[in-house]
Amino acid sequence: MIIENRTVVTLNYRLTIAEEGIEIEVEKTSTEKPFIFLFGAGQLLPEFEKNLLGKSAGDTFDFLIDAENGYGLSDSQNIVSVPVNAFAGENGQYEPELLKVGAVLQMMDQDGNNYEGEIKEVNVDQVLMDFNHPLSDKQLHFIGEVVAVRQATLEELQHGHVHDPGGHHH
Repeated sequence: MIIENRTVVTLNYRLTIAEEGIEIEVEKTSTEKPFIFLFGAGQLLPEFEKNLLGKSAGDTFDFLIDAENGYGLSDSQNIVSVPVNAFAGENGQYEPELLKVGAVLQMMDQDGNNYEGEIKEVNVDQVLMDFNHPLSDKQLHFIGEVVAVRQATLEELQHGHVHDPGGHHH
């Protein structure tokens, strides 16, 4: 069976990026914990799926996705200054050790949307945060193998994701 819409795909892969000419591993799956997904469900980078379309179990892959087709380019509007009191707990105080440069924090906007932001700078009353995706501006290099391809079940198609062999899991 080939990879196409409405199939469940099992992959083993390694994702790397290049930083100043040095290859850095970002993610790696294993035989024990492969990556399993519903192809065509709109949950993955379109370019990632495009590079896998038509492959079948046993096929290998090695492809690059440029930043524009990956996680995009950094946008200066996603770097914002947040008042330090936004990090205060119920007692109105914040724990300074939580506000460290390089720390990644979960934040919620006024509409209830969750975002991850990296602290870039901490001042007395403001925290500079970068809400760009950590892999923005990066070319992605995927190397791997297609382990299995099967037809998705009706339930998986209705729910838009893969279910474990034991049945329905959310």
